[in-house]
Amino acid sequence: MAALFGTRVRRLRTAAGLTQAELGDRTHVVSTRITQIERASGAKPTLELARALDAVLGADDLLVELWPYVYREAFPDWSRKFMEYSERAVAIRQYAAHLVPGLLQTEDYARAVLSVGRTLGSEEQLEERVALRMGRQERLGTPDRPELWVVLDEAVLRRPVGGQVVMQEQLTRLLGTTAEPHVTVQVLPFDQGEHDVMGGSLTMLTMPDGSEIAYTEGAHYGQLIEDPDQVRSFALTYDRLRAAALPPLMSLDMIRSVMEDNHRGAKVPSRTERRRLAQEQLQQSGGGRLRGGGRRIPRGRRPGP
Repeated sequence: MAALFGTRVRRLRTAAGLTQAELGDRTHVVSTRITQIERASGAKPTLELARALDAVLGADDLLVELWPYVYREAFPDWSRKFMEYSERAVAIRQYAAHLVPGLLQTEDYARAVLSVGRTLGSEEQLEERVALRMGRQERLGTPDRPELWVVLDEAVLRRPVGGQVVMQEQLTRLLGTTAEPHVTVQVLPFDQGEHDVMGGSLTMLTMPDGSEIAYTEGAHYGQLIEDPDQVRSFALTYDRLRAAALPPLMSLDMIRSVMEDNHRGAKVPSRTERRRLAQEQLQQSGGGRLRGGGRRIPRGRRPGP
């Protein structure tokens, strides 16, 4: 894909009558960077550079649309293959153990998640990854959108990724799935205990021909499973998780409950702050001071010197 991208840039540059140095000047990079892109050598182009090249060369978004495929080449083969399958799947079933799945993440939530990646090299790379993730969500609004069924572990709801404000927005986004008939969300509560996918996440993809593919993922690894017997086993595991989870309406009630808990928790002052406020109120009312436990010492019963 990098070679294809480079070939397109070279053809467009030649058609525009520009040298590599002239194209570099107009896109604010050195001419050797243009040489690298056209030869598919060195670092891959950034999204910002792809947009600049597209604008200068009048490519009508051709280079911008091609860029995600170039970017994916930096991922392991199994991860890249999973992305390709996901884009063609007619149904996606996911169990998420730790995080809201990418297809339902808000931009700020995605930014918080992606900012802790070990391979993150710069702020620019972070924004590229966020843009790529948000771009994948666009398929949910197209006529060929997949059926999406997501089972969230309760831990996903209670971990304040990005802070309370970001998390509240993310939970609101999950509640908004009620207006999307092709999206179903369930919550697997803590009290269900242990299960077969503890410590990782599971995705089942149904392809246009009816075949299925399984994908398991941990913090720093992933595995694509295509063997039919193994896939059937993972499909059964997913069905068990879905059966153990709360029904969709009860799941939404739980999400609302967590939102309310978070909202109340955000307004509760710390213990030190509560004692300080209580002390000020007692002083203003002429009452006694507070001891370590916060108990008021009645007048006339104060200890002597």
